[in-house]
Amino acid sequence: MSTRKGGLGRGLDSLIPTSLSAPLITNTGVTIADQGEVDINAIIPNPKQPRTIFDTEALAELSASIKEVGVLQPPVVRDIGGGRYELIMGERRLRASKLAGLKTIPVIIRQTPDNELLREALIENIHRSQLNPLEEGAAYAQLLNDFNCTHDELATKLGRSRPLISNTMRLLNLPPTVQRKVAAGVISAGHARALLGLTDESEIEKLANRIVAEGLSVRATEEAVAIHSPKKKSATGKSGKATASGETLAAAELLSDYLDTRVSVQGVTGKGKIVIEFAGREDLQRIVDLIEGK
Repeated sequence: MSTRKGGLGRGLDSLIPTSLSAPLITNTGVTIADQGEVDINAIIPNPKQPRTIFDTEALAELSASIKEVGVLQPPVVRDIGGGRYELIMGERRLRASKLAGLKTIPVIIRQTPDNELLREALIENIHRSQLNPLEEGAAYAQLLNDFNCTHDELATKLGRSRPLISNTMRLLNLPPTVQRKVAAGVISAGHARALLGLTDESEIEKLANRIVAEGLSVRATEEAVAIHSPKKKSATGKSGKATASGETLAAAELLSDYLDTRVSVQGVTGKGKIVIEFAGREDLQRIVDLIEGK
C-alpha cells in the first residue's frame, strides 16, 4: 500500500513525525506518545464523543482541504490492541479524511492519560521544528482546539506574540488550492496574509495564480487586493490623519516576515516610527539578534 504522508510537509513531519520510531519523549525520558500512519478503518469512534451531528458542508470543505494539503492536524488515538485504535480527539478530521478517500491517516498515538504532558511535549516540538506558515498555523490550531491552550498561554510558552499566532492561524482560512501553494513555498506568508483581504474564494485563487505567474511582490499583491476590496477612506480620513500607504504597508509586512512578529510602520510624509511587538525578554533578545545579524 502506498503510504501517502497525508500531505504532511517536511516541517510538520518533524513536529508530528509519521514514523513510529520517533516518539515524543520528555526530558526525563518518559514516552508521551508515538506517531505514525495507520489504516483509517482501524480507528473506532470514541463512545464518549459528545457531538452527534456534523455539518455536512463544513465536512465537505475540510475534505477538499485534505485532498489538497493532507491532514495537517493528526487525530489523537490510543492503541486498544489487535491493530485497532480508539479515537480520542479529531472525529471531524477522521470523517473528512474518509470522505476524501484516504486509506491511511497520520495520528498521534497517546501513551499517557495525561493531556497536559502531551500538550507540553507538542509545544516543545514546535520550538525544534522548521515549519512552513501553514503547518505552523495548523500546529497552533491543534494545540488550541485539542489541548485547551489559550492564545496567551501559547504565545508565552513559544516566546511569540499573540497577534502573530492569531494571524498565522488565519492562513488556514485560505482556499485549499492556495494553502497548497503556501505549503510548497510557492507563495510567501506575506502574500498569503494579503490575500486574506479578499472574501471571494475565486478572486483569492485568481490572485494567487497571478502571484505565481507574474512574480508579484507582497506590495503589488496588497495593491491588487485594495482594488478588489470595498472602497476605503482616502489617504486623509475625516480625522485629518493620514493613513498608511502601500509603501509603508509593504515595509511593515517585510519586517514582520523577517522578524517573525507583528510590526507596524506609522507615518507617510517622510518620517514616522516603527513599532515592533515582542512577547517577553527572550523574544526581545531574539529580535535584537536578528537585527544585529547574529
